[in-house]
Amino acid sequence: MSSFKSVIAGIGGYLPESVLTNEDLAQRVDTSDEWIRARTGITQRHVAKEGEYTSHLATKAAQAAMKDAGLTADDIDLIVVATTTPDLTFPSTATIVQEALGMTHGAAFDVQAVCSGFIYGVTVVDAMIKAGQAKHALLIGAETFSRILDWEDRATCVLFGDGAGAFVMSAAAADDDATGKGVISSFIRSDGRHRDMLYVDGGPSRTQTVGHLRMLGNQVFRHAVTDIAAAIETCSANAGVETADIDWFVPHQANQRILAGVAKKLGVDPGKVISTVATHANTSAASVPLAFVAAKADGRIKRGDLVMLEAFGGGFTWGAALLGY
Repeated sequence: MSSFKSVIAGIGGYLPESVLTNEDLAQRVDTSDEWIRARTGITQRHVAKEGEYTSHLATKAAQAAMKDAGLTADDIDLIVVATTTPDLTFPSTATIVQEALGMTHGAAFDVQAVCSGFIYGVTVVDAMIKAGQAKHALLIGAETFSRILDWEDRATCVLFGDGAGAFVMSAAAADDDATGKGVISSFIRSDGRHRDMLYVDGGPSRTQTVGHLRMLGNQVFRHAVTDIAAAIETCSANAGVETADIDWFVPHQANQRILAGVAKKLGVDPGKVISTVATHANTSAASVPLAFVAAKADGRIKRGDLVMLEAFGGGFTWGAALLGY
């Protein structure tokens, strides 16, 4: 058994200044504010400006998280960036962030699990901390999904936005209750048989292009509700915790109907489900930490709370992580 556990030492987020409202989109494609709200709950999304890259968003979120933790780049020995929209095919966006932060030691790499990327990242960083390979790690979810959207496809272009969120995850003695419970349990899964339901139609090896996002919305909805609910139940059971005892649920912000569907399936009070989808839209791997940051900022999530993170994304990938904040 490891003598270490990983605790959340700091959090931070960043959203691009430019905002694209539903009314703005209605000027570009055949849609309306009413149509988008009714089907998704989204009213607006943030969009990176020209020359603003995923690494820029990630760096700003990382700086905010380090400030919250009272640490500097000299203290960080690991950076993991969850992203599907890297600056370049290589090097990893994490190494670009490493340079931007002035960090000249440690290790940095990306994790690619689409919208589940941050949950996968929690699992990876938690394992590395428990193995003694990192003391203070930056886990960042960052996306510029606006760069892979088909802006003529009203079924998908209305759903996504850009942003970044970050956690500083730090090592603590496994028996030290003074620093909080840390990551208690995590559960990740994937099923490649369903990859054609949510994917990008381009890539270096197949097409030598970036491609655009494609999705079969109804099929994704059905799988998402079922698989997310099962992941939460499994993650809770592995930790010996009843879902009723969890203070807050911080889900991937895909669609308000999915958030409501999962809560109903689990019998969870909708008031305990953090939702930022109306103003952030779906920011993929950035959505969970951004929602966490928003809920802490408005006073809902507090130190000592028991929090369940969960997500579902292309691949299909999905997972959940239970932590004591």
